[in-house]
Amino acid sequence: MKELVLKYQTDDIKVSWDKERCIHAAECVRGLPKVFDPDRKPWVKPELAGVEELTEVIERCPTGALHYELKKSEKKEQPPQQNVITIEEDGPIYIHGEVVIRDMDENVVLKDTRVAMCRCGKSKNKPLCDNSHIDAGFKADTSYNVERLRTEPVEGKGGELSVKLFDNAPFLVQGNYDLVGDDTGTETCSKKMSFCRCGASDTKPFCDGSHKEVGFVSAE
Repeated sequence: MKELVLKYQTDDIKVSWDKERCIHAAECVRGLPKVFDPDRKPWVKPELAGVEELTEVIERCPTGALHYELKKSEKKEQPPQQNVITIEEDGPIYIHGEVVIRDMDENVVLKDTRVAMCRCGKSKNKPLCDNSHIDAGFKADTSYNVERLRTEPVEGKGGELSVKLFDNAPFLVQGNYDLVGDDTGTETCSKKMSFCRCGASDTKPFCDGSHKEVGFVSAE
């Protein structure tokens, strides 16, 4: 997983932007266009807004490309009370919560509150999305089989959401979460589920074993 972090700061706040994680969701541009202007250099000018405005908009970034550090306060971004997994049409899976991504050896790959997971299988920054789904012409709606999530009772709200990466295979989600899709709605569950990241499953967003047939490779 690559990173290229640039920092912009004032006396009150340090804003960091990871270029490799940015897929131009543009929540920052819509929220504070005077601060975040991609047609300007530097494109981030935190001095043009108050700290409260900045932190609120930065926390809308669904990929985690934007983060902040306050210099005169201990306040930090907090995960939501409930983890949320959102299926983006023809795009990634966004996860907002207390996210811990681990490899097969249980090594922590990334801890964050906001990530965008590749589900087209073409990203050069796996397991994260890098917008490769656009050039690949990836198509997938936001529907899912609700009944697969209802085979186990809901255990609680929030807490750590574990995302385990299997080599050349799906990622496994374990914890409490809401699964959100525009075509199906929201389902609250605690079901351990394998999510497709090869792009070929017929049961998206869940895995159906197609990664074996298409020869999916998880590491570049």
